[in-house]
Amino acid sequence: MTIILSKFKITPTLKAYIFPGQGAQFTGMAQTLLDHSPQAADLLKQADDILGFALSEIMLTGSDEDLRQTRVTQPAIFVHSVVRAMLAGDDFKPDAVAGHSLGEFSALTAAGALSFEGGLKLVQRRAEAMQAAGEATPGTMAAIVGLEDAQVEEICAATQGIVIPANYNCPGQLVISGEIEAVQLAMKACTEAAARRALQLPVGGAFHSPLMEPAREELEAAIMETNIVAPKAKVYQNVDAKPHTSVEEIRTNLIAQLTGAVRWTASVQQMASDGITDLVEVGGKGSVLRGLVRKIDRELATEALV
Repeated sequence: MTIILSKFKITPTLKAYIFPGQGAQFTGMAQTLLDHSPQAADLLKQADDILGFALSEIMLTGSDEDLRQTRVTQPAIFVHSVVRAMLAGDDFKPDAVAGHSLGEFSALTAAGALSFEGGLKLVQRRAEAMQAAGEATPGTMAAIVGLEDAQVEEICAATQGIVIPANYNCPGQLVISGEIEAVQLAMKACTEAAARRALQLPVGGAFHSPLMEPAREELEAAIMETNIVAPKAKVYQNVDAKPHTSVEEIRTNLIAQLTGAVRWTASVQQMASDGITDLVEVGGKGSVLRGLVRKIDRELATEALV
């Protein structure tokens, strides 16, 4: 008998679930959950009780303006993403998870490191602390498109005042953050350096910059008080773009996240290097992170769970 061995190597499918951050909210976002399962109503009611206000109503009928408030936006996106993962039941079997900024809290909760209540309370504290910090020390953010990361880093370093790279979203797209005047000066310098676009963003503060230090201190206390356990899958965290399962490392990285950069490009590249083949965006409209992933590595398969 002749045995023919295939010359083709079968590559296993390794799936990571990715969770969007602020900006993924949309009017009627609760309805998409209710359309999936009656269980969603109970989970939305639970979220309302934890938060102390009717988030579910805002998620169901609120306007764009209602959903744009930081204290509403962050819990709404967290609830939408985490509840959608919960509704997937046994089909939710990640080999890894990751989240963009706020999405990291969703990822940790979906992976079992945080309970639904613990994760939501942290997100509420985070949102309130960030909003307060933004009101106390006004700042802003701007998207720079069409320059190399190193160019933007050099411009920020040479600009008077506080302005730093905040979100490394994909090659050629980097968000800067800091004092309003410093950000505007850096935008002008980027435009002069031939950036295709330098667009100031409608945000309530200089997120992921030193101006968020008061919020970081407040959130650190909350994180230290919150029960965190080892996740069921590797968590690629924003501040170092590396996979973690150690509770101590997860805490440290979460605390550093508010004033540290979101290294999304490096996170996706590291996942691909570690053998991840498929990325599933959970929550929002399922298009924000998938669009970035396609610009980072077109070999990765993407889908949405919305």
